[in-house]
Amino acid sequence: MIDKRFYNAYNKVMTSNIKIKEKLIRHLNIIYPDANQDELADKVIDRFWPISAGKKAKETHLPGSGAWSEKSTMLITYGDTIIKDNEQPLKTLHNFLNTHLKNIINSVHILPFFPFSSDDGFAVKDYYKVRDDLGTWENIQAIGNDYHLMADLVINHASSKSEWFEKFLKGESTYKNFFVTASLEDDLSNVVRPRPSALLTPFETDEGTKYLWCTFGPDQIDLNFEEPEVLLTFIDIMRVYLNNNVRIFRMDAVAFLWKEIGTDCIHLPQTHEIIRLLRTLIDFYEEDVLIITETNVPNHENLSYFGNQNEAHLIYNFSLPPLLIHALLSGHEFHLKKWLMELPPTQDGCAYLNFVAGHDGVGLRPAAGLLQDDEFNAMLETIKSFGGEISMRTGENGQEKPYEMNISLYDALKGTLDGQDQLQKERFIAAQTIMMALEGVPAFYIHSMLSTENDYELFKKTGHKRSINRHQYRYEDLTAELENPKSDKNYILNEIKRLISIRINQPAFHPNATQFTLHLPEGFFGFWRQSLDRQQDLFCITNLTNEDKELSLHHLNMFSGVEWKDLLTGQVFKHRDHDLIIAPYQTMWITNQ
Repeated sequence: MIDKRFYNAYNKVMTSNIKIKEKLIRHLNIIYPDANQDELADKVIDRFWPISAGKKAKETHLPGSGAWSEKSTMLITYGDTIIKDNEQPLKTLHNFLNTHLKNIINSVHILPFFPFSSDDGFAVKDYYKVRDDLGTWENIQAIGNDYHLMADLVINHASSKSEWFEKFLKGESTYKNFFVTASLEDDLSNVVRPRPSALLTPFETDEGTKYLWCTFGPDQIDLNFEEPEVLLTFIDIMRVYLNNNVRIFRMDAVAFLWKEIGTDCIHLPQTHEIIRLLRTLIDFYEEDVLIITETNVPNHENLSYFGNQNEAHLIYNFSLPPLLIHALLSGHEFHLKKWLMELPPTQDGCAYLNFVAGHDGVGLRPAAGLLQDDEFNAMLETIKSFGGEISMRTGENGQEKPYEMNISLYDALKGTLDGQDQLQKERFIAAQTIMMALEGVPAFYIHSMLSTENDYELFKKTGHKRSINRHQYRYEDLTAELENPKSDKNYILNEIKRLISIRINQPAFHPNATQFTLHLPEGFFGFWRQSLDRQQDLFCITNLTNEDKELSLHHLNMFSGVEWKDLLTGQVFKHRDHDLIIAPYQTMWITNQ
């Protein structure tokens, strides 16, 4: 006799799978109109919910519901940024997190931890393994038990040294169409490039010379998503990551996913539809899992990856880093303020991921059209004078254009457009207080938390400009610096931790709380946040200049008869007839609670 409980559960799962299949077929009809969508949908479901994994689709799910709050804060790091003798780096990282950032950071993005051949992990050789020199899947699971874990789905390309590509070169049936090929006669003049290297690279195969599409360089071969097996393989990879406690998928370079000769090959409709398909799978999963798209492009293009609340849960606020750095170097708020005024509030189930620095350089394409040419060039010259480098890309008509600034954030803010000064720490902390107060989830690159300086030795060793901002610490040396009360590292880390500890207790800093830009006197940048229940108001004000500046509270729409307090200094204001003297780069978080 069949157990009634089993029968009811089985019916529930089957009902859910029917619903998800119907959705998948709609996606697949757009991506692969000539395929058997019914059969392909079954394959997708089987890859994502294999019987052996014991996973099943949920009947209902609210996308992103409860997935973030004012307590959400992310750390971005390589798995081996901190190393210790005779210890797996992932274990060292876990110990560092629990020792220095427990109850401060609740999410961790571990940059690619797979076997790779170049680009510090982004030319993946094997998506199913953890690098032996880093640790094991057990280490990944352990970190995922303590923190919301984000991992990269390097979905646009794979290593030329991968087994996949080796099988492609041999013409094996499964991999025969796994990578994108093109002809030298094809019209590729409109293809958007993030690198100055040649788009096509010749490789010798068993069938003769073929030209492989390499958006990011000759060791990173673009995968061919016109072949359904490629999509199915990545769905299988996602399932493996989920089984190892990954709960946030970072879709690396996803904007370039689909190629179509004669177009710019970026943001094509099929690319968006693939993201929607993956989002559908995620939304039917049995717990909250998130997608974030890595699209380092102008702001209006970046915003398109929210879709209609059916693509990314989160997108990076890529325009923030260059605009914020420019504001702090110049002392002028105009462009940063204008951008913020035009930034749309996110819809339910969506949020921005805010950051000022990451493992790559500071992207310049997101500032396109937002800074004037003379201002743009003045910033680049200042960054170079502070020891930074500028990476280029191939633009229209083959011309090279600045693509990103390669410099540690701490060194990028060692002065102003007029040169270096003594206010580096203050300016650096201002960047962090502004970033973490904005609408969205704040993310800190580990080298920003550790006030790391430019690593010229690593840059010289690798020859790659991004190495300037990818220093590797020995655990003992780092610990000694963090324990030294006179060191910048001690001060910066403790101050950031203090700010986060204040932030995570303010409902007005919920990632979806209301935000309005304030109109303040020149040299000030400010905005107002209000909690979702409208009980807390919070004014965030920063002096962007290197001089004391006076500000009257009349500039703020503060209710009279209410006691207001600056959360960062404890200063109390009992009436609006109050003039403030705000120090260079000082931030105030003034609230009614």
